[in-house]
Amino acid sequence: MFSKRHNKPQNRIDSLIGAETKVDGGLSFSGGLRVDGEVNGNVIATPDKPSTLVLSEQGRVKGEINVTHLVVNGIVEGPVRATEYLELQGKAKVTGDIYYKTLEIQLGAIVEGKLIHLASAVSDKVVAFKLSSME
Repeated sequence: MFSKRHNKPQNRIDSLIGAETKVDGGLSFSGGLRVDGEVNGNVIATPDKPSTLVLSEQGRVKGEINVTHLVVNGIVEGPVRATEYLELQGKAKVTGDIYYKTLEIQLGAIVEGKLIHLASAVSDKVVAFKLSSME
């Protein structure tokens, strides 16, 4: 709790989807995005660039989320991948598997799916070498 080794999320929000806005279709973005409305489609950040998605209490995403930093206080229906940091705030509800590197969950957050640590997922693909005994 005292040591913060993860990269900090983007400090600025470049784009906003307002509370009365509904987007039908996928979103691709870089930088910071805040969703107060509804997105029916995948929300994917530009690969290999820092990105932050903030899903407010009114926000809802039906689709896949793939970003470096994610803060959720709304509803997500679909798989989530946060390659650096994921924060599930008290009113968050995620229905789908979550892939994360660093995770913070506040009291009241609901996850209906698997929590999969990204380092664990990578280590499953590592091939172990058998050491030959020296005689």
